Amino acid sequence: MKYAITEKTNIENIPRDTAEIHLVRPIKWEKLHLLTTRCPIKTITLSTSCLKRLPHKTQKRLKEKGITMGIEKRRGRAIDIPMEKMLQIIELRKDYQTVREIEKITGVPKSTVHYLIKYADRGKIKKGNNVVYLK
Repeated sequence: MKYAITEKTNIENIPRDTAEIHLVRPIKWEKLHLLTTRCPIKTITLSTSCLKRLPHKTQKRLKEKGITMGIEKRRGRAIDIPMEKMLQIIELRKDYQTVREIEKITGVPKSTVHYLIKYADRGKIKKGNNVVYLK
């Protein structure tokens, strides 16, 4: 799994076995250094605009550590529904249940159910306070 990192992210909440992160916004070198010494980070993904705003010294230091940086667009808000409930909604829809029936069974609003089924990129979810990328 890949974790999204911002300036407000608590580094202590990131699992120690994390090998890949996504920078949502540029962060200070001290915080990035703490994260790279704590976890065996091999790859950092970030948007084009974040790469432009990331200081060149920081980019150079990351390359010296052997960490590869890749550009990746991850737009949209993370889904704040537990994974089990999301899987239950998808399975109920595969069983030809209507959106209103799924709402009654799961307690998830009808509009959210419709969004999950039709439009959602289910590769970005919220786990506690952290955003996790599944793909």
